[in-house]
Amino acid sequence: MTEKCACPSEAGAATCDSAVTTFPGVSCPACQRAGKPVDTLTLKALLAVPLTEMRAADYRFCRTPDCPIVYYSVDGQQQFGEDALRERVFQKHPSADDVFVCYCFRHTPRTVKAELAATGGSTVVAAITAGIQAGQCACDLRNPQGSCCLGNVRAVLANLGIK
Repeated sequence: MTEKCACPSEAGAATCDSAVTTFPGVSCPACQRAGKPVDTLTLKALLAVPLTEMRAADYRFCRTPDCPIVYYSVDGQQQFGEDALRERVFQKHPSADDVFVCYCFRHTPRTVKAELAATGGSTVVAAITAGIQAGQCACDLRNPQGSCCLGNVRAVLANLGIK
């Protein structure tokens, strides 16, 4: 099932990846949950290891918080954990205040909470949408899930009681 999030087409996704989205296919070797297909360009952008360590394979993104694997090849021959990445992964730390929920515009739950405390509201979705429309978004490369962050941002806002 996918959830429409009204991501502008410039964001590179017709749907957002949120907790209710499922992706049929090859299961993660550690947690046995099906991972989201992710472009190898995303891995190349985020891996902090020599790219010669990447195999010519299709990869999946595992969003399960307590699973140590972030990316795995569908043939089961390769896995990358968070220690092999340039960024911490929001889905692996959903309750952490200091992990990016928006990698392009560097929003964290902490910055969203600070704005809420200071103003009583949040402009984060509008700011991200404006950035996307201005061509400043690169979620397909910067976001470990390889697609638009707005579903994750909206989930953080919902957890804070903001609609």
